Amino acid sequence: MTRGKKNQAPKLEVQLLREGIIESVHQVEATVCDHRGRVLLIAGNCETSAFIRSALKPFQALAVITTGTLERYELTDKDLAIICSSHRGTLEQSRQVFNILWHADIDPTALQCPIPDGKSSSLEHNCSGKHAGMLAVCQQRNWPLNTYVRNSSPVQKLILQKIAELLGMPGEEFISARDDCGVPTYSMQLRQIAYLYAQLASGKSLDLERIVRAMTYHPAMVAGNGAFDTELMRLMEGEIVSKSGAEGIQCIGRVGEGMGLAIKVTDGSKRAKCAIAIHLLKQMGWISPTVAETLAEKFMKLSEYKRLQSIGELTML
Repeated sequence: MTRGKKNQAPKLEVQLLREGIIESVHQVEATVCDHRGRVLLIAGNCETSAFIRSALKPFQALAVITTGTLERYELTDKDLAIICSSHRGTLEQSRQVFNILWHADIDPTALQCPIPDGKSSSLEHNCSGKHAGMLAVCQQRNWPLNTYVRNSSPVQKLILQKIAELLGMPGEEFISARDDCGVPTYSMQLRQIAYLYAQLASGKSLDLERIVRAMTYHPAMVAGNGAFDTELMRLMEGEIVSKSGAEGIQCIGRVGEGMGLAIKVTDGSKRAKCAIAIHLLKQMGWISPTVAETLAEKFMKLSEYKRLQSIGELTML
């Protein structure tokens, strides 16, 4: 590693090797921040902007916690975990989403996330937990249910307010766009995304600490057996909180130490973000070589003929 005051450094690479010969290459940018917002390590440009996508879910869940919705409807940490999730629509996961709606006396037809291909209900959509949480907040506050996905909805304004407070910037400065599930997501710099995850993992906010506890105690709700977030949190037993997003977004916080890692794969590759996350977590000492090897067996060896190789290091500032 090299020292220097700058906001950019060489990008990382993930190579797909076929019998040892490079077949494909993915470019990756990454940033590590502490809970005070200081950039500690970078690859690429820490000011690169990207839509945070589903990695925003733990912070969207703040609306459920700060309004007293959890207590009002007697929701559990397992319910909170599914609210933060990008789940696989299993029977257990779909039932957990239904549990939220049932306790809040909301019909499942109020969900405005799409019905996934080959499925029969919106409950099986990977974002249904997030949607159920937003609906529960609206029910608790007597806000309209049929407009909860709009930027103008009070629940979306509340979520934006919470994110703006964490980042210390006016909400009107955020660039928003509609996520695939229909609700707003936001474009942020990698340093801002890493800062959010540093705060999530810092233990300095009781609300964020409860979200971390829910996610790490119930990792199978957050993604699903065999998924990267679930397997990483399960192996680390509360030391790491992890949440992926579409188009090459991967975010990780080191619990109790207030450090956050934000990864963006330029071409949006899912396989590349898992490989680079394992590489960087091992490099920084956030996971042991044994854990890294276990994860690599699951997420870096594609077949007998193909494997992934991560190249490069983070630069220290």
